[in-house]
Amino acid sequence: MPDTTRKPTVAKRLGNARLAKLPATVARPAYDRKTVTAGIVHLGLGAFSRAHLGVYTDDVLAQGATDWGVVGVNLRSPDVIDALKPQDGLYTLLCRDGGVDTLRVIGAFLDAMSASDQLDDVLTLMAKPEIRIVTITVTEKGYCHDPATGSLNEAHPMVQADLANPTRPRSLPGLIVEALRLRREAGVPPFTVLSCDNLPDNGKVARRVVTRFAELRDPDLGRFIGETVAFPSSMVDRITPATRDIDRAAVRAGLGMTDAWPVVSEPFRQWVIEDRFPTGRPAWDKVGAILTDDVRPFETMKLRCLNGAHSTLAYLSVLAGIETVADAMADPLLPKVIRHLWDDDLIPTVPPVPGTDVAAYTRALEARFRNPGIRHLTLQISSDGSQKLGPRLLAPAIERIAVGKAPRAVPLTVAAWMAFLRQGDDKGRNWLVVDPMAARLTAIAKRHADDPAALADALFAVSDIFPVAISGNAPFRKATTQHLRSLLARGVPATLSAFLVP
Repeated sequence: MPDTTRKPTVAKRLGNARLAKLPATVARPAYDRKTVTAGIVHLGLGAFSRAHLGVYTDDVLAQGATDWGVVGVNLRSPDVIDALKPQDGLYTLLCRDGGVDTLRVIGAFLDAMSASDQLDDVLTLMAKPEIRIVTITVTEKGYCHDPATGSLNEAHPMVQADLANPTRPRSLPGLIVEALRLRREAGVPPFTVLSCDNLPDNGKVARRVVTRFAELRDPDLGRFIGETVAFPSSMVDRITPATRDIDRAAVRAGLGMTDAWPVVSEPFRQWVIEDRFPTGRPAWDKVGAILTDDVRPFETMKLRCLNGAHSTLAYLSVLAGIETVADAMADPLLPKVIRHLWDDDLIPTVPPVPGTDVAAYTRALEARFRNPGIRHLTLQISSDGSQKLGPRLLAPAIERIAVGKAPRAVPLTVAAWMAFLRQGDDKGRNWLVVDPMAARLTAIAKRHADDPAALADALFAVSDIFPVAISGNAPFRKATTQHLRSLLARGVPATLSAFLVP
């Protein structure tokens, strides 16, 4: 008898062989990928890097460069490797602007590797002379540093493990140092290390943790790296929410084939880079990046105005049961709170930014936050608060205190973060705190869950997060405790209403 069993249709997978079969409405690499060789190794193959480094480099390759392809390396999780490798490194950028979607297939990533199970191959690649730049997006906690000082956390378990077995590294500084050691041993000039993470002075932080790790391993190697390796800073601005199954479905419909891990982003993009590349760099400045001698003003503006506002929206929104940034900006009260945060606490602390009106930048941010096509989850933004509060919000608060101005909105954010650490509310909502200090912080929150004053006191005593300029400032502590008491007793809307009363 004939087999009449209906077999499921499996959508064909994106890959080199199917580029020519893409619909005419889908942009694709405007160059022959077979002629491109790798010049960059990127550490941390998440959506953020693929929405900026991948796109700018794809534009450079489209202008005729052939030696600046990228190989992406994840330090731990193999998930994105499993998604991209069968696709020859290709992926789709789904750009959402309100109700309009555009699709572009990016070809700059030539391969995807996992350091956890391909360590020898990764180190061999990083030691090759043609690799001249190593770029990084591993989030703040990936640097194994002390956020309060920016120095290497020498007690970090991964740092200790790498120092005990330095040729089999698992940490970011351990991997970079071993690759640089191999290059030095082979007589190959060192690569440039370019951080693209949301850290103040990210190049300086990368330099400190890498050089210190090398010194602990071998003082002579530490001197060599300190004297010869360039660590330029950069600032990246592009909102890139986590990819959802509904996004994958939209991409599949638009391509007529499957992309296992597309990237979703807004239209806006900005990349400001300190121009220090001893062994060369792609012509990123020819495709929209800003090359400069000083990234810090741009970095400060973005970290405080964009990321600080995001953190404020995130903690208040999770407490209020609001799922996305766009939904938060549709709330009758939250946008007014963010406007106060910008005008009262943040804009006055941003130094002059070349060619930029900072107030106008925040007005543009408000429009970007309202983009309904970008479903940026507030719970996603809430992660790693112990690392993020300092550079985004506590640093500007300290500057305002130093000139005799009491921060108005930052204490509200800190109170919301403190309430968030309780991991639930009396309405039955629960959430998970994702943070390198989660165990310690949630234990404090559980111990003092019903006593706002005790909870605030216990958390302000965590010196890894709160410097004395904040924890020792009586008005800041009082305002934070009052907001925390209101959030726990009255909820978010009533607290925001009281906050907004002149």
